[in-house]
Amino acid sequence: MAEPLYIGIDLGTSGARAIAMDGDGNVVGEAAFAMVDFGSNHRDPTVWKQVTDAALMGVLAQIDRENVVAICIDGTSGTMLPIDASGTPLAQGRMYNDVCEDTALLDIIARYAPQESAAHGASSGLAKALIFQRDYAPHKVVHQADWLAGNLCGIYSSDDNNALKTGYDPVAGCWPDWMANTGLDMALLPVVQHPGTPVAGLLPDIAAKFGLSETVQIVAGTTDGCASFLATGAEQVGDGVTALGTTLTLKILSDVPVFDPASGVYSHHLLGKWLAGGASNTGGNVLAAHFSNDELVELSNRIDPSQDSGLDYYPLTKPGERFPVADPDRPPVMIPVPDDRALFLQGILEGIAAIEARGYARLAELGAPNLRCLRTVGGGANNPVWSRIRNRYLNTEMHPPAHNQAAYGAARLARYGVAE
Repeated sequence: MAEPLYIGIDLGTSGARAIAMDGDGNVVGEAAFAMVDFGSNHRDPTVWKQVTDAALMGVLAQIDRENVVAICIDGTSGTMLPIDASGTPLAQGRMYNDVCEDTALLDIIARYAPQESAAHGASSGLAKALIFQRDYAPHKVVHQADWLAGNLCGIYSSDDNNALKTGYDPVAGCWPDWMANTGLDMALLPVVQHPGTPVAGLLPDIAAKFGLSETVQIVAGTTDGCASFLATGAEQVGDGVTALGTTLTLKILSDVPVFDPASGVYSHHLLGKWLAGGASNTGGNVLAAHFSNDELVELSNRIDPSQDSGLDYYPLTKPGERFPVADPDRPPVMIPVPDDRALFLQGILEGIAAIEARGYARLAELGAPNLRCLRTVGGGANNPVWSRIRNRYLNTEMHPPAHNQAAYGAARLARYGVAE
């Protein structure tokens, strides 16, 4: 019998990538296209569709498409679109980082939304839905990944993760009643499924267009952030993933949901578990403010990561912290500044590592499990000296990530959906 293949598609802010994997997790095909090749407007759903179709067609050209059994799509969290009854967009999308300038709408949401709801904030998905309802009288308001998957199977359903910022309650498993008090017509909201749930087979014309069987299952997707977590290979309770990018982001798989709205800690439903996490304002932005890339390499080679610098920094570029402590006035602590630039760098790396350790400890205090093992993504993962410093502070197993592309995580979710 032929080996089943699973395709994951990631639509990011600048393009789309598709990855095909076999049942053992081996990548057997990969294709990526830039959004700009199809248009300059990243809010245009036509551009989303064209770049996604191109990525899918590109990966199918590398594999035996008769073996494809499932496809899963992830999109940017909080990006939304109004559609008519046939699925045709009525406007351009409102992106994940587009803010609502109607303070009256935000005040209404703040009045009715429970404190732990992710619908709060200027970039709220619920605020976007209320704007679309007011301005376009849509049949449905859907998320980016919902719409792309619906184009393939004809059903514009959503998933727990994309629906979270729109107000969905993943613990109760429903759109909560309080949302109607904001004035939202609840009939506009899509049906929500757990990520990885088979939704439907391909539409006949779509199957013919891509040369696929109509039995290929479209599987409920997720957000790009959750897909990136899955891509690392993390799957057991206690598995954590740290993203050492411009900021420091921590995520851990938990057997119970964890919420701390004050510090931006929410839980996504994933793989039958809960993905909890938080983000600090520290990270690569602090390093970039003080060192060039060449300096980071040269100075890191002069650091002995087994020895403590004796410095006690809380590295920030400006006052204000989100996690592990929510304090908008938290000051940076970057003194004393030693004459030795390598020692200064070591103090910053240790300070960020200490915040990371406190972050996972804070998640455990909130009910998440203790860190079992850790995978690291982002630019900072490439610094072996920093990795050894972090290992000293975290005292946990550190595993290399299986993959660094969200599309691989979406492919894992496709496999999970039809193999479980």
